[in-house]
Amino acid sequence: MKIVVFILLISSLLFSSTAVETEKKVYAIILKAIFPQKKSIYIWTDKPSKEALFAALPRVKVVKNVQDADLLMIFKDHDREFHKKLIFANGYLVFQRDKGNVIGGFYWQKGRPNLVFKKSKLHKNNIKIPKNLEKYVDERE
Repeated sequence: MKIVVFILLISSLLFSSTAVETEKKVYAIILKAIFPQKKSIYIWTDKPSKEALFAALPRVKVVKNVQDADLLMIFKDHDREFHKKLIFANGYLVFQRDKGNVIGGFYWQKGRPNLVFKKSKLHKNNIKIPKNLEKYVDERE
């Protein structure tokens, strides 16, 4: 059921805008859920081609240094430790191989979008997800 609702959400966004605009809208929803009160959100990403996309989001500033970031947007698996930084996975393998503090993931699998938040990591970091996104919280760990 979660997937069906999310597919409908994404489909409606696809019909109303370009793929890049859709991606921006999804990330804006995710960031608002994680940081509802924060005026500026500092993001670091391991994918330079996504920096402009993140920089175009409301309240977001892209940083070059991991230590300066509030959230790391990770697109590939890393061997390095990120020292307790909040991580949002943007790939299935990154999400599954959680070596740190991956609080959630947004990725495409078998042609379908997937949005998942890890309940234990949200709880550990005192993050409360809005009711409209609670259906994407995974209680399994």
